[in-house]
Amino acid sequence: MAIEPKVDAYIARQADFARPILSHLRGVIHAASPQIGPDIEEAVKWGMPFFTYKGQNLCNMAGFKAHVAFGFWHDKVARDGASEGAMGQFGRIASLADLPDDAKLTALIAQAMALIDAGDKARSGPKPAREPLPLHPAFAAAIEIDPAAAAAWAAFPPGKVRDYCEWINDAKSDATRDKRIAQAVAWIAEGKGRNWKYEKRS
Repeated sequence: MAIEPKVDAYIARQADFARPILSHLRGVIHAASPQIGPDIEEAVKWGMPFFTYKGQNLCNMAGFKAHVAFGFWHDKVARDGASEGAMGQFGRIASLADLPDDAKLTALIAQAMALIDAGDKARSGPKPAREPLPLHPAFAAAIEIDPAAAAAWAAFPPGKVRDYCEWINDAKSDATRDKRIAQAVAWIAEGKGRNWKYEKRS
């Protein structure tokens, strides 16, 4: 499997804890490729590393401030491990110990490839509705007094709303929450989602 320099660059700029996890995941996929899928390739899409098979998305990974996310593009793979708290099927990965063992990951890669070979469309079924998160009163008030933010907020899809609510609600102190609210309102007024910087990263 050919090395994509953009994936090297992506891993290099992640947090210290994240680099070994991302490198390990990449290594497992590289090790699996000669055995079960010489058509696996690397790419960077939507600002994060993807691994493709026969031109279709196979799996992807991403580094965040305090966790790594990894998942298979096909929603039938490792569905039982899907987490509400993070992208992908393995929750918030903070260390190598949070990952399945290499043999399990290799088996899941083979399963995802088999689904592609069978022509089974990824993400073909409806996703279960997620319960909305509570809107913090201070956050709601700050949005309400900013006309641009209020208009943009009203037009945001549920996913963007949830991203912001999770960020504000997870603040550990009032000072941190107030700082996040001020930043959030400024971004919302510009029509930006919580992860707009990440989304535009290339």
